[in-house]
Amino acid sequence: MNTIKGPAIFLAQFMGEEAPFNSLETICQWVADLGYKGIQIPTWESRLINLDLAAESQTYCDELKGKINSCGLEITELSTHLQGQLVAVHPAYDLMFDNFAPQALRNNPRARTEWAVKQVKNAASASKRLGLKAHATFSGALAWHTMYPWPQRPAGLIDMAFTELATRWIPILNHFEECGVDVCYEIHPGEDLHDGLSYELFLEKIKNHPRACLLYDPSHFVLQQLDYLEYIDIYHERIRAFHVKDAEFNPTGKCGVYGGFADWKTRAGRFRSLGDGQVDFKSIFSKLSQYGFDGWAVMEWECCIKSPEQGAREGAPYIQNHIIEVTKKSF
Repeated sequence: MNTIKGPAIFLAQFMGEEAPFNSLETICQWVADLGYKGIQIPTWESRLINLDLAAESQTYCDELKGKINSCGLEITELSTHLQGQLVAVHPAYDLMFDNFAPQALRNNPRARTEWAVKQVKNAASASKRLGLKAHATFSGALAWHTMYPWPQRPAGLIDMAFTELATRWIPILNHFEECGVDVCYEIHPGEDLHDGLSYELFLEKIKNHPRACLLYDPSHFVLQQLDYLEYIDIYHERIRAFHVKDAEFNPTGKCGVYGGFADWKTRAGRFRSLGDGQVDFKSIFSKLSQYGFDGWAVMEWECCIKSPEQGAREGAPYIQNHIIEVTKKSF
């Protein structure tokens, strides 16, 4: 067993135009003052990291770590959620996802995909230089539009989509293998890897690549009505990253899992600040500790009601109170 590291915080939802949210130095001091010990860095946020330079320069990486360490913080993982999404985009979503790419690559799906692949590979190289062992990302999606099929999916369509998804990811996974870093896919609606069965199908296509691991986030399982505790029992050997994010599911006679096109505040499934939702974090921390998870507990905030500032203030002590100092004794 291992004692989970933390508390840490994912900075993606906190960056902004006003201090202290507009620079690496000021946001690091802010989260450190709140009691956090680690930060997960979104690599598309240029105010936090120059990803291309980090992939090439050990000096830059040493200086970046030094700035962060001077605030009493560590880097937990780098994130390429947006770039990973762009590794595989069905044409139906081209317009929506173009906003994740540089302006010069929009309306050019092939160039956008090539850029995304290079970005994720750069994150592997940067992670190696920073001494990190895990990386957070999305798989992208070629088949999500067929998730609830009507008419029924043509025979072989899913096999074809996952074969192509594997073809795109295998060279990336191989580069992560060379760098000694795990790719941690966040299992998430909207991605082809959105539950256990879809993850297993992907593993089959990539021949159980050892670097194809998991970012565990129970909030997405609450919204899908998936058993998030049994999920740990099944996949604990592949879980190498952990988002501590709360959620609730309150179905009505008018609205269920699919949300009825309602906004975030009126859907049956909603993300909430830590402690305000329905996730059983006591059992989650117990199971992850039991199975020897030795990564970070990283708060991700996306609450539809509470402010990010309050969510961040409350998040650090909440996580700290759930971290289990594992016993070394047997009775």
